[in-house]
Amino acid sequence: MADGSKIAPYIEFRDVSKAFGDNVVLEHVSFEVLPAETVCILGRSGVGKSVSLHHIMGFLKPDSGRVIVAGEDITDYTEPQLEAIRKKVTMVFQNGALFDSLTVGENVAFPLRETQELSEEQIYQIVDGLLQMVGVQQMRDLLPSDLSTGMKRSVAIARALAARPECVLYDEPTTMVDPLMAQLLGDLIKRLKIQLNLTSIVVTHDMRLAKKLADRVVFLHEGRAIFFGPYPDMERSQEPIIQEFLELDELKLEA
Repeated sequence: MADGSKIAPYIEFRDVSKAFGDNVVLEHVSFEVLPAETVCILGRSGVGKSVSLHHIMGFLKPDSGRVIVAGEDITDYTEPQLEAIRKKVTMVFQNGALFDSLTVGENVAFPLRETQELSEEQIYQIVDGLLQMVGVQQMRDLLPSDLSTGMKRSVAIARALAARPECVLYDEPTTMVDPLMAQLLGDLIKRLKIQLNLTSIVVTHDMRLAKKLADRVVFLHEGRAIFFGPYPDMERSQEPIIQEFLELDELKLEA
């Protein structure tokens, strides 16, 4: 937005660096996510994609640089202050992180019960609506162990939405699911963004998912953000590692 009415980012990394011992995972990484925008973080395994999400949630602190979330600089926030931020920003973990002993419906109801503001009838209706939205309404009374990986992800998304967040972080939503389920999850994330006006960050190495979802892309390589911008611009990037990534993806599609 080059005009005077610049929108303040919802999330921003300002020159963020993070190392674990000698292993530098993020090195002077900067990017921003505008309200209601979807940004995909791409790159090979182990390049700090998930570490970026953990900084946004406040589970990790940067060694240097600033992390802005929901318009607030959370870099030095205490745990109670972070709790308030986590009511606005929620994360869908790769393993779903569902409670094994609770049914699908009870899992989704969990954040609603936490607030203690709703009657059982209201909770039931909201859970029903959320399960319908993510396409697993008929699985309400099943346990997570009865579900496929993809279905667990759908339920985890429904549970994340139950907290009525402003922003959802997705950690590798299509990894270890079959291609059809990957497509359905991608469609679901896209639809939720439009219906609920959600700000989203999607960590993935799935190029098709990124192409479908991303307003903009951050490409991480060896700790650095070697590209930040719209997906079509990335496809035209002369950066060898990005071209290699795109070519490998073409080979996968042809296989």
